[in-house]
Amino acid sequence: MLIQNYEEYQKAYEASVQDPEGFWAEIAANNFEWKKPWTKVLDWNFKEPKIQWFVGGKLNITENCLDRHVRDKPHQPAIIWEPNDPGEDSITLTYRQLFDRVCSFANVLKRNGVKKGDRVCIYMPMIPELAIATLACARIGAIHSVVFGGFSASSIADRINDSQCVAVITTDGAVRGNKSIPMKDTVDDALIGCPTVKKVIVATRTRTPVSMIKGRDVWWEEEVKFVNSDCPAEEMDSEDPLFILYTSGSTGKPKGVVHTCGGYMVYTAYTFMNVFQYKPGMIHFCTADIGWITGHSYIVYGPLACGAISLMFEGVPTYPDAGRFWEIVEKHRVNILYTAPTAIRSLMGFGTEYVEGKDLSSLKILGSVGEPINEEAWHWYSKNIGKDNCPVVDTWWQTETGGILISALAGITPLKPAWASLPLPGVQMLLVDENGKEITGGNVSGNLCIKFPWPATIRTTWGDHERCRTNYFAAYPNLYFTGDGAMRDENGFYRITGRVDDVLNVSGHRIGTAEVENAINMHTGVVESAVVGYPHDIKGQGIYAYVICESHANDLELTRKDILATVSRVIGPIAKPDKIQFVSGLPKTRSGKIMRRILRKIAEGETANLGDTSTLLDPNVVEEIKNGAQQMR
Repeated sequence: MLIQNYEEYQKAYEASVQDPEGFWAEIAANNFEWKKPWTKVLDWNFKEPKIQWFVGGKLNITENCLDRHVRDKPHQPAIIWEPNDPGEDSITLTYRQLFDRVCSFANVLKRNGVKKGDRVCIYMPMIPELAIATLACARIGAIHSVVFGGFSASSIADRINDSQCVAVITTDGAVRGNKSIPMKDTVDDALIGCPTVKKVIVATRTRTPVSMIKGRDVWWEEEVKFVNSDCPAEEMDSEDPLFILYTSGSTGKPKGVVHTCGGYMVYTAYTFMNVFQYKPGMIHFCTADIGWITGHSYIVYGPLACGAISLMFEGVPTYPDAGRFWEIVEKHRVNILYTAPTAIRSLMGFGTEYVEGKDLSSLKILGSVGEPINEEAWHWYSKNIGKDNCPVVDTWWQTETGGILISALAGITPLKPAWASLPLPGVQMLLVDENGKEITGGNVSGNLCIKFPWPATIRTTWGDHERCRTNYFAAYPNLYFTGDGAMRDENGFYRITGRVDDVLNVSGHRIGTAEVENAINMHTGVVESAVVGYPHDIKGQGIYAYVICESHANDLELTRKDILATVSRVIGPIAKPDKIQFVSGLPKTRSGKIMRRILRKIAEGETANLGDTSTLLDPNVVEEIKNGAQQMR
């Protein structure tokens, strides 16, 4: 499965395009355990869309992530957990220990009425129990829906109700940096409007006093006393759903991306092994949260399917100071560091004093994820963290793609700073113009599409297949449209230029502008709002909100803070606008459409060339907005 040199990459890529079914069948058959073989490798069309890999194949992903490694290397670490507080002990779980804990908790789920096909919401901090809970769901065939621990009660309720979850797994509280976060209280607020939830299982983390409702709420630690660790893995069809993960869209309602058992397993393991050139015994530190797809694919499923050592971290890169990542690398002798450009840019701002004196000599490979990395951050990362000795792989992919689609293979394929570089084997990329006509050759740019399925392609959006079709497969016939624009150079390298729809990429988190606008508009006194992205030194993209209020507020600063509090409560702190400009009107066409192109340019400070504004309902409003924006700089 491991590509060893550039020539092998070229051969693998060629084989994957000439005979995709043969290529993936060989990988799936030779590197994984199946309970029953598939009868057909692939059945697909991008029109409906219908995508099925390893049709009729039976497996359980946890047998591939746990059981087989328990037989081969029971005492090897599977997960190393580093707590938020450096004074607290880290925890290492071997494959045997992780297996026992997953099976025990799987039995706890069954004891509390959870069965195959049920949906389970997991709302937890980055503690070992979060990984255990996801794997326990997969063990019994329950579909997990992990919700990032920074989301609000309202956002949790939306996700629970959309997928009709029967149980929630959470903790009493959480710690992140110097903040204490009430987890169970937030879940309680969410569940007021969630009639399908019958059980709440609560793990202890902070010993925060919480309300426990008789008959509904149970303690994790008490429940495991009633069960043993004997839990045979449920037989799953290759196309049975493994998990739902909600992602922002260009409409206000988050959409539940569905990934299935077989193809997702094969693709995440293959990409993990090859992009990071993983060798036995290496320690892989992905700094993402399991609440996002990166944590699903490259903390839990990909590494564990490969029998790797996966390090998970509860805290933030700047607590107790900006040397925290480098201390973790030194302490655990980390070999692979996979983090976000936002974190790199933030740490760049502290200079190199927190890096000096840290022994980073164990590092072999650096990775970047979540958004395109700018050249300055790429070079800082390479020089100061990798000592110009570690390849920096800039990985491009999405929640919907399940795993990495474009990336260098560390030390194998050529690097080009700030370019994601070449598609992985099995990924057939192309650029198209606005009319869907393919753009060929090098030194070109266009909309980034894919013309053939890869095993971890999104299968549907939960409960609304039409939304999946219109979002990803309707823009251009027989193509998957990524929603991103890209450039391609003369060597076939790709550079992602950003979203071409109304979705922002803030610190690697995709947030729909409509979702933020809905939240702002819920604030009392707000008549209308329009949200756009603008370049942000740390986050990559910041959120700029133009807001019309009913009457002119006496205290604009207080109103701003009130609106931010509303957005935090409705969505969560990650969606708070960085700038709020109060305006008397918005640039609209006569049909009522907001001209976001104009608002985007003003937010970016590019007011010299706003294009033709004479067709607007009220062209004068543009001057007023321009002047107001200048006063905010």
